[in-house]
Amino acid sequence: MRALRRALLALGIAAAIAGVLRLRGSGGVPPQGGGWRELSGPDLR
Repeated sequence: MRALRRALLALGIAAAIAGVLRLRGSGGVPPQGGGWRELSGPDLR
């Protein structure tokens, strides 16, 4: 019974850590290139 309780506790801790990491996201740097740019051509207003 003690082993089962420890296994469930370990699974719960692992799930909590995974949830926190998922909510925080990757935290990477956004891309520096690309995005919007002006288009050349006739103005259609």
